Amino acid sequence: MATADVVICGAGIAGISAAYHLSLRQPSLRILVIDRAAPLGLTSDKSTEAYRNWWPGPDDAMVRLMNRSIDLLEELARSGENAFRMNRRGYLYATADPSRAEQLLQAAEQAARYGAGPVRRRAGSPSDSPYLPSPPEGFDGLPDGVDVFLDPQEIRRRFPYLSERTVAVLHVRRCGWLSAYGLGMGLLEQARARGVVFRTAALQAVAVRGNRLQAVRLAFPGGEETVSAGCLVNAAGPFVADVARMMGVELPVFCELHRKAMFPDVERVIPRDAPLVIWADPQRLPWSEEERELLREMGRSELLEELPGGAHLRPEGGAESPYVLMLWPYAAQPVEPIFPLPEDPLFPEVVLRGLMTAIPGLQVYRARMPRPVVDGGYYVRTPENRPLIGPMPVEGAYLIGALSGFGIMAAMGAGELLAAHILGEPLPDYASAFTLDRYERPDYRTRLNAWGETWQL
Repeated sequence: MATADVVICGAGIAGISAAYHLSLRQPSLRILVIDRAAPLGLTSDKSTEAYRNWWPGPDDAMVRLMNRSIDLLEELARSGENAFRMNRRGYLYATADPSRAEQLLQAAEQAARYGAGPVRRRAGSPSDSPYLPSPPEGFDGLPDGVDVFLDPQEIRRRFPYLSERTVAVLHVRRCGWLSAYGLGMGLLEQARARGVVFRTAALQAVAVRGNRLQAVRLAFPGGEETVSAGCLVNAAGPFVADVARMMGVELPVFCELHRKAMFPDVERVIPRDAPLVIWADPQRLPWSEEERELLREMGRSELLEELPGGAHLRPEGGAESPYVLMLWPYAAQPVEPIFPLPEDPLFPEVVLRGLMTAIPGLQVYRARMPRPVVDGGYYVRTPENRPLIGPMPVEGAYLIGALSGFGIMAAMGAGELLAAHILGEPLPDYASAFTLDRYERPDYRTRLNAWGETWQL
C-alpha cells in the first residue's frame, strides 16, 4: 500500500496554497496533491483574478484574513520580480443614488474600523489631501483605505468615463488584480521543488476507523490504488460537500454559477489604466417592446424585472491589449455544479447593457457587440459567505473551502492558516471565525440569525 503524510484533494488555488505552506514549514512531509483535471484547470483560472481588503462585519475577521493574505502575496511578488503581475489599481464603487452613497460611506467607515485603512473624503475643497491615482502596474508606495469622491465636478474630472448621473465614487485602494494562473503555478513549482507530488486522480472513497482517517482510495488512469494517509485536506472546490459526505459529514455550503465575458474593446471606451469599476445600483434594463416579447417567449421574464447592483468590469492585459472583462451576478442562486457549464447566450448582452448605465460610452456596442468569450465557475458559499478553514469532525481530516468568489485573494492567508491547524502551530485569534465548529456555538448561531444579508455589501 502506498503511503503519504498528507493527501490534498483538489489542485485549485486553495489546495495548491495548502501544499505550498505545508511544504514550506515541513519540507520532510510526504504530500500528495490529486485532482481529476490539470492544476488550476476547473475554476481558479477562470476567475476575475482580483483581490481586496474591503469586507463587511460583523467583526474584523475577514479584513484581517485578507490583509494577511495580501501581505503574503506582496512578499511573494517582491521575491519573484512580480512574475504574476500583481497591481494595485483599486476597486471603484460608483452610484447614482444618494441613499446608496450613504450606505457605501457607512461600509467604508466600518471597514476602516476593522483595519482596511482610513477614509479620505474628497468634496472638491482646497483643504482635501492630495489624491494619488493608482498606476497601471505595481503595488508599492500606494495608500490603503478608501478615497471617497462626493463632488460631481471632481468625479467627472477624475473618472470621465462614468455616467454624469454618478453622485459618489469610492476608490478602495488595497485592491487590484493579478494572474491567477501565474500565481498558482508558481506556488506549485515551489512546492514540487520541496517534494510535493501531483497526480491526476479522482478520490473514490475515504476509510475511517474509530473516527480516525486511515486511508483514501484513488482512481488513476488505468486503475485504482489505496493510499495510507494520516491527513486528508478537502480542497475540492465545488465538490467539497461530496468529499465531506465520504466521511459522513454534511457541510453548510451551496454553489452559485458565476460567468464572466471577455470582449475586445476596439473603440477604446475603457481606459487601459482604469481600476475595477463596480456599478452599485440595481437597475431595469431598457429593452424595446419587441425584445421584451422575445424574452417572455424564451422564458426569460426575470430579465424584465429589476436586477441587482454589482455589474462590474476591468481592463484585461497590458496597455496594448484591447480586452475587457465584464461580470454581473444578476441571477445568482443555489445550483448543483455541472461541468461543462450550462450555456446562457444572453449573458454577454445583459452584462453589457447593465454596464452601459455606468459607462455610457459602451453604448457604441449596442447595435453590435464584438464577439465575446464566456467562461466561469461556481462560487461555493456558506450562509454568511465566510470560508471554512480548519479541522473536520473526523480526526486527521481538514477543510479549506467555501472561498466564495475570493479564492485567489484569500488563498495565501487561508493556506497558511490551514497549515497552522494541521501542524499544531499557534493560531491567530481570528481563526475560529472560519472553522466548521463555529455553527455549533450558540453565540454564533444568534449572530448568524441577526446577520441577515448584510454580508452582500
